[in-house]
Order: sequence, then C-alpha cells, then structure tokens
Amino acid sequence: MTRHAQTERQALCQTLLDAGPEESTLCSGWTTGDLAAHLVVREGRPDRAAGVVVKALAERSARAMRQLRERHSHEEIVEQIRQGPPKWSPARVPAIDEQLNLVEMFVHHEDVLRAHLAAPRRSPSTEFVAALGDRLALMGPMLFRKVPGVDIEVVTAVRHQRVRRGNEGDPVVQVHGRPGEVLLFGFGRTAVAEVELIGPPDAVETLRTARLGV
Repeated sequence: MTRHAQTERQALCQTLLDAGPEESTLCSGWTTGDLAAHLVVREGRPDRAAGVVVKALAERSARAMRQLRERHSHEEIVEQIRQGPPKWSPARVPAIDEQLNLVEMFVHHEDVLRAHLAAPRRSPSTEFVAALGDRLALMGPMLFRKVPGVDIEVVTAVRHQRVRRGNEGDPVVQVHGRPGEVLLFGFGRTAVAEVELIGPPDAVETLRTARLGV
C-alpha cells in the first residue's frame, strides 16, 4: 500500500526544518517550534496531548511541549517526528498510520505553509487527493457536528455526502471543494481553505462562523 501519511510526514519535517522554530503558523499562538513539539507529544505522550481538545488539560499539554523545547533543539524535535510513532504505538502499523496520521500531517503541514499567504499552493497527486477524500468521508460528520440549525453537504469531484442532518426544515448548505480544502475548512482553517459555500445567506454565515473541528 502507498503510505501517504509517511510521505506527508517527511514533507512536513523538511518544511519545519526550512522554516526554523520561530515562524508563525495557523495554529493560534503557536510557532513552528511549538507545532513540532505538539506532534512529538501527541505521538509519544498522548496522555499529555489531550489539552488540545480538553480545555481543563490545556496547561498540562503546554507544559509538556515547553519542557520538550527546553531539552531539545528544533532539529532534534523534528528528527523525532521524522522517525515516526514510538515502537509501542499501534500507528507503527502502516494501515493504522494512514488512519491516524494522514490528516494530522496534512493539516499541520498546511498550517505552516499557509501562514504566509504568498506561499504557492501544492499540487498533490490524484492518489493523495483520493486518500484525503476517503478520510473526509469518515471524518466529515465529526468535524461539522457542532454547527447549529443547518444541514451540511460536502461536495467533491467524486462524492456528495450529507455530513450533518439537523432538524426537519433546517436549511441546507453545501461545501464544495477538493477533499484537502474541505478538511482544512472542517478543522477551522476557514480563512485559507479554498471552498465554496452554497445555500441561504444566513445559513452560510452560520456555518462560516461556527465552531468546527474535533
């Protein structure tokens, strides 16, 4: 099988090295060094990474990232990312790695690249786009679940999927775009995601300003 997650991991590592540790990212308040530290903590100490989604644990996660940066250079941290998940991790199995890490690596790679609006867009292969599309089909309902009062359909070149069904009579908004762009939008990178929202203006605005992501 083609290991898209591994390929994207290596590309992200090179981008992080090229950028250095102090460049801005699309992750609010995080530099490239912070983002690299997050990826290492996420894979090596998932118990300490939960603060990204659980506010009560945010300081614990921040402390783990801070300690990692104090003890290791940016280059050493990136090398840990490059080496992949720890030997004990189920993500060492290629199929599980694809499920757990493809979107994570893709979104965070774009977090670095698109923080600088002049950066050219990448041209991913057809196979890579298809792999992202498969992940979007599974993750879409989770990413858009918090949008109130709107039915949401995702429309790509190969899929037309209802990812959120509200109450009877709720307006429908369609999110058109390539799978990677819809994933970026669904993870809250709404300012840079290249998507088209089609539906009643009030419903479109509800989606555009809603809390998205995990």
